[in-house]
Amino acid sequence: MVAIVRKHPRVFLAVALGVLLAIPFVFGIGTSAKAAQNAPQAVPVGVARAEPHDVQLWSQFSGRLNAVDYAEIRPEVSGRITDIRFKDGQIVKAGQILLVIDPRPYEAALAKAKADLASARANAALAKTELERGNGLIKANAIARSMYDQRVNAHQVAIANVAVAEAALHQAAVDVDHAYVKAPISGRISRPEMTLGNLVTTAPNAPLLASIVSNDGIYADFEVDEQTYLNTVHARAETAADEQQLPVEMTVQGVEDHVYKGTVYSFDNKIDTGSGTIRARAKFDNADGSLVPGMFIAVRLGAGDHRNAITVPERAVVADLNKKFVYVVGKGDKAEVREVKLGATVGGERIVLSGLKTGDQVIVDGVQHIALGAPVSVQSKLAAR
Repeated sequence: MVAIVRKHPRVFLAVALGVLLAIPFVFGIGTSAKAAQNAPQAVPVGVARAEPHDVQLWSQFSGRLNAVDYAEIRPEVSGRITDIRFKDGQIVKAGQILLVIDPRPYEAALAKAKADLASARANAALAKTELERGNGLIKANAIARSMYDQRVNAHQVAIANVAVAEAALHQAAVDVDHAYVKAPISGRISRPEMTLGNLVTTAPNAPLLASIVSNDGIYADFEVDEQTYLNTVHARAETAADEQQLPVEMTVQGVEDHVYKGTVYSFDNKIDTGSGTIRARAKFDNADGSLVPGMFIAVRLGAGDHRNAITVPERAVVADLNKKFVYVVGKGDKAEVREVKLGATVGGERIVLSGLKTGDQVIVDGVQHIALGAPVSVQSKLAAR
């Protein structure tokens, strides 16, 4: 080797120079590869463009369902139940015969009342004839004045007896009608509370025979706190007609996925000083009879107006102690943090009171994988609300 170097010094110098020049190039490639390997990768995210839009504000309350009409059926005549003409839970019409209380005593009383009226009318006719005859005799001075006065009095008494007989006949007819117990309203009837053969009376503690709830809609009764009433109702509804235009939505406990839509029916005339609430009532259609009085419900009362506001999905909001913030796509496609002040929830989204402006690209999907200043890659865009 020494011999070779000695004979070819130029060759040795050329090889050495080549090695020295290659060292920075080799090390440079390694450094660049390492830097590229350590550079942060862009996180794929889904965004939604912040745009103001109309939103309906709601306030939620709990309440109970009540029938529009409710009637307890009790006997209006005494007697033994001889017939029941309805089935448990049946839909009945107003005027339909439901039960029969033995009508025979009342039919007999009706017949007697008719006979008494006929007798009273006959007596009245005779008294009238005697009075007319007395009128001629008194003019001819052929009858004493006292006898004439007696005929006048007899005629008046006969007329009064006719009126009494007519009243008795009317009462007897009413009793016969009451023996056939009829539905006072249309709706769904309960089961019979008294069975065949039972003796019922019309005393103050008369037994309950059955009850009927109407099926012409149903009321949702709930209580609205004073502040909500002032801000939502009183400030935007000047008359009862305006109040009835306020939208109401209702869900039944256990069936929250089905929403019933109705309108306000009325508000009470005062605020309860003890609870600080005012009674409210909404009315809902119940054509299929699926809503039953007594059900526990959740009621959402609309504010009556629509606000132009920016909203963001709940999943885009990050909480840090008592602060709320969202990520947006900033300059250079890097994640930026915006602290936001949030308002009410509307359809699964939160109203943004401050912190965002129109056009901001709010990161909605992939929030859990990003950090401040991290590069992001927009993969999908949610439709603007």
